[in-house]
Amino acid sequence: MKKLLPLLGFLIWSWNVSAQVVLKVTGEVTTPLQLQASDLTALPHTDVKAVDKDQKEHHYSGIPLIELLKKAGVTVGGQLRGENLVKYALVRAADGYEVLFALPELDPEFSTRTIVLADAVDGTALPAGVGPYRIVVSGEKKPARWIREVREIEIRFAK
Repeated sequence: MKKLLPLLGFLIWSWNVSAQVVLKVTGEVTTPLQLQASDLTALPHTDVKAVDKDQKEHHYSGIPLIELLKKAGVTVGGQLRGENLVKYALVRAADGYEVLFALPELDPEFSTRTIVLADAVDGTALPAGVGPYRIVVSGEKKPARWIREVREIEIRFAK
């Protein structure tokens, strides 16, 4: 039993460390990210107004998705040309739901809207089952890509 205690302690420590990762950014990136809640809280936030499926306007606060992608070294801005225009972001939820965004949709050099990884709505944290993070796409007629419980963003080539 004494020999198992250090192993058990290591396993508990490993589980706690991996449990702290709340969002991954992977794929065609120069710096894969494994972010904790504190990392996301420290990033610049912005506010957007958007009509949810309840047909009411809400105020969402979150990180512009493009800022997360920049942090991971994703091709954006002036580099987003030629073959890089066929890159996309595949966003995955805890339940396996996935949505796709072409990189130009996320880049302010191509689009006038800001797509955010929201962590609050109307001044309060997102509720369980929706948060802790949700993609909010202001201006879309249907919120089908407003993916809940976001866990990973993977950058890929369409080719």
